[in-house]
Amino acid sequence: QVQLVESGGGLVQAGGSLRLSCVASGRTGIRYAMGWFRQAPGKEREFVAAISWSGGGTVYADSVKGRFTISRDGAKNTVYLQMNSLKPEDTAVYYCAAGSAPAQRDTEYSYWGQGTQVTVSS
Repeated sequence: QVQLVESGGGLVQAGGSLRLSCVASGRTGIRYAMGWFRQAPGKEREFVAAISWSGGGTVYADSVKGRFTISRDGAKNTVYLQMNSLKPEDTAVYYCAAGSAPAQRDTEYSYWGQGTQVTVSS
């Protein structure tokens, strides 16, 4: 089992920045890819970004390319999502997830955190 705990969410004005963190514990010796997803009220959960276990491969949703950056620190078992130039449409609960590959489908991930709320005001 892997436990994931997100932090770093909050309220920010449009154009601002936030950095989300996701700390993994448990079976962290296994090489998991990590992903970030988000879910806005009344909408389905959507892919945001993912990173390979080595950190050498990343993939982003078109809606966040050039604004968000995913990274990981293996020594700290932590994955980050740096979010810049935030827009009101980025408002959602953000979830991190662990899986076997940096996929865009949420079904490819086996472990999920509880989520952290990000609210962007206009």
